[in-house]
Amino acid sequence: MSRKVVVRLKGGLGNQLFCYAAARRLAWANEAELVLDAVTGFKYDHLYRRTYALGCFRIPARLATPAEQKEPFGRVRRLIARKLSERKQLAQRRYIQQVGVDFDPAIVALRLQEGTTYFDPFGQSEWYFADVRQQLLQDLVMSAPEDRGNQTMAAQINSTESVALHVRWFDAGHGAHSSNMSIAYYTAAITQLLAKIPRAHLFVFSDRTDETAKLLTPLIGGQPFTLVQHNAARGNAEADFWLMRQCRHFIIGNSTFAWWAAWLSEQDRGGTHVFAPKRFIEPHANVTSWGFPGLLPERWTAL
Repeated sequence: MSRKVVVRLKGGLGNQLFCYAAARRLAWANEAELVLDAVTGFKYDHLYRRTYALGCFRIPARLATPAEQKEPFGRVRRLIARKLSERKQLAQRRYIQQVGVDFDPAIVALRLQEGTTYFDPFGQSEWYFADVRQQLLQDLVMSAPEDRGNQTMAAQINSTESVALHVRWFDAGHGAHSSNMSIAYYTAAITQLLAKIPRAHLFVFSDRTDETAKLLTPLIGGQPFTLVQHNAARGNAEADFWLMRQCRHFIIGNSTFAWWAAWLSEQDRGGTHVFAPKRFIEPHANVTSWGFPGLLPERWTAL
């Protein structure tokens, strides 16, 4: 009997990439087939209404059948399978759910049983998949957008010392209780980056471009910058992700979307500077989490 890993994808593009990468490595280490559950992780996402977002990549894995998703009555069947598995040692479980977002080395060392294992991870650390980096770079190739707007923007990015600056908005404020990164963080990151790269051209990406422009313009001063907003009206986040990957350097917010753009770009080329926030955001008390152990690669500059 051969091994098979069915991974449950969930969240937005960045979170889905973390789930996929952790499962890709687990399947590789166990010589197992990798299958994507691209349905059940989104059924009850009433807040963001996310859907499967990895179709833009050349991923060598098929989608799960309803039976592999534990359907029908999937929610109940998955709950029963999870509860029964929790009574067993990790290596004996048929349903493996990562508990909490902190890095779990036991998952990396896991040797799977023969047959099917259902895997429900967060996977938010490169420690889960650093040793399959080359496979991931091949899997996560994207086709370039063919429209003139994105092609023109890409040409501009590739002709400058480009910096992707990403701002993710979770709420309206920047106070102590906000999940957004502070103005102080962006001020420090921009200052330190310009000290290293005086001729940097900042390409600003955000889910709220107007608010971001008002926030950052006083911080950027006379430095050349471009607000990338032409994809927002069409809801084309994949094109923004592709453009960010064309950039050479990064200032990211607390966003797994930006994390992955930076990680994939730096793997393609040397000399990349990545600035990332180190602020801890409690996973259980906010709509997002950040700064937990293992999230940020040690080579990145954490501020």
